[in-house]
Parts: sequence; structure tokens; C-alpha cells
Amino acid sequence: MEEKEVLLTQEGHDNLEKELETLKTEVRTEIAERIKIALGFGDLSENSEYDEAKNAQATNEIRIAELENKLRYAKIIDESEIDTSVVQIGSKVKVFDMEYNEESNYTIVGSMEVDLVNNKISNESPIGKALIGAKKNQVVEVSVPAGVAKYKVLQIMKAD
Repeated sequence: MEEKEVLLTQEGHDNLEKELETLKTEVRTEIAERIKIALGFGDLSENSEYDEAKNAQATNEIRIAELENKLRYAKIIDESEIDTSVVQIGSKVKVFDMEYNEESNYTIVGSMEVDLVNNKISNESPIGKALIGAKKNQVVEVSVPAGVAKYKVLQIMKAD
């Protein structure tokens, strides 16, 4: 099975490593304690605490494997090499939505770092795909359910 390269900023990589460390240490320890306590309740066939703890353990181990895999194939974007003449992963982009007549700022990140609350969008999202490779003053078109949205690139900066 060929794995796909995972593009990350240094901050995103560090966050995934912190999460992995927490899952391997703190969360594993908490779950092991829950299992130990549940075993003390006796009959496992009707022990919901035991079942819940085992399910939590399985979920935790799946997430650990997923993070280890992502980190194994991670490519860290060198933010010092970001060219502000063209939109790329790691760029912060100010765009003008031509339909709604409003400005928005987006930071283009890899799919593992998406954070819509902070306007961090994936390079694989429709808007992210359309913006990648765009230059200042270029108008990009994005297919949306209601038709086509048009955005004019106003400014390209390095992400904070």
C-alpha cells in the first residue's frame, strides 16, 4: 500500500507529536486504570464499565497508529522558503469574495491541520485547491453547490 505524503507546517507537526505523546502516556495510563477498576466489578459478560474502557482503549490505539503513520510520511513545509508571489501551503491569503463583496483571510495548510474556526483551510478543499498557484490580483473560480464562487487574491503573506 503506497502512502500519501502528508504536508505539515512545523507547528502542525509539533502539535501531532504532542498529541501522540499524550495518547501514548497519559491516555493509555488512564484507560489501563479504568480497565483495572472495571475488572474488580466481577462478571465481564454484563460489565458495561469494562466494555467502555476496552472500546476507549481500541479507539486510542487506532488514533496512535494513525498519528504514527501520518508522522512517518510527513513532509514539513519550510516556512522560510514560502514565496509570497504565489499561493502555496503555508501562505496566508487575503481574498475578496466577488459575490458577497467581502474580504476574508485564509491560511492554506495540509489536510491534518485544518482549523475552520481560525480560517485554516486544506490545500485539498475546493477553495484551497483553487487558490494554490494563484498570484496577487488573480481571480480564481471555485465550484460550490450554488454554482461558481469567484475570489480575487488581494494579498499573499507568510503565515504567522
